Amino acid sequence: MTLAFGFGAAIGVLLGLLGGGGSILAVPALVFGMGLSIEEAIPISLIVVGAASTVGALPKVRARQVQWRLAGIFALTGLPATFVGSAVGRLLPERVLLVGFAVVMVVAGARMLAGRGNTGTACSTGGSGIDWRRCVPRSASAGLAVGFLTGLFGVGGGFLIIPALVLLLGVTMPVAVGTSLVVIVANSASGLVSHLSGTSIDWSITAAFAGVAIVGSLVASRLGSRIDTGRLQRWFALLVFAVATYVLVDAVFLRQ
Repeated sequence: MTLAFGFGAAIGVLLGLLGGGGSILAVPALVFGMGLSIEEAIPISLIVVGAASTVGALPKVRARQVQWRLAGIFALTGLPATFVGSAVGRLLPERVLLVGFAVVMVVAGARMLAGRGNTGTACSTGGSGIDWRRCVPRSASAGLAVGFLTGLFGVGGGFLIIPALVLLLGVTMPVAVGTSLVVIVANSASGLVSHLSGTSIDWSITAAFAGVAIVGSLVASRLGSRIDTGRLQRWFALLVFAVATYVLVDAVFLRQ
C-alpha cells in the first residue's frame, strides 16, 4: 500500500503542475508496482486520473483559465472514441497492449522534451478572438486521438492535449493546463464506463491511490506558479523514457 501512496502522490502532482503527464505512469505503476493485470489496472487508472484532474481543475476554473468551447469539442469527439479504443483493447493480447503503451510513452516523453517556444496560430484571429472555422476541425481530430488512447490504454491524454492546444491551436499555457484537466475528467469518465463490464476493481488500492493523487493535484495546482515546470517536465520526460524501456523489455523478453 505504501507504493500506492507514493505513485498516487507523483501522479497527482504532475497532473496539477502540467495538466497531464501523470496518467502515463498510472498503468505501469499499477501493473509493475502493484502486480495487477493490465485489465485490472486500466479502470483504476481512469478513476485515479479522473478524480485528481477534477480537483486540480477547480482552481483553474475559478481563475477562468479554461477555454470551455475547446474543452467541449475535445470531449464530444473523444467520448465515443474511448468506447472504440476500449473495444479494440479487448481484442489485443496483454503483451501487444504493453508494447503499444511503451510506444505511447516514448512519444509522450519526446513531446515533453520539445521546446515550448513556438505557439500555434490555428485558432488565433490575431487578437483575443478565436477563428472557429479553422479551429474546430483541428480540435476535433485531436479529441478523437486522445479519446481513443484513453479507452485503449487508460491514460487521460494530457500529454497529447497540451501540445495540441499550445503548439497547434495557439492557446496560452495556463489556459491549456486548465482546459486539459477538464477534458481529462470527461475522457476518464467515459473510458471508465467502457471498461466496467466484466472487470473487478480493487477498491482499497483505488482509494489509496486516488486519495493521495487528489491531495497532490490540489497542492501542485495552487503552487504551480512558484515551481519551474520546465525543469520538472524535462526530468519527468526522462523518467517516462526509463519506464517505457522497462515496460518494453518486460513485454518482449520476459512475458511468456
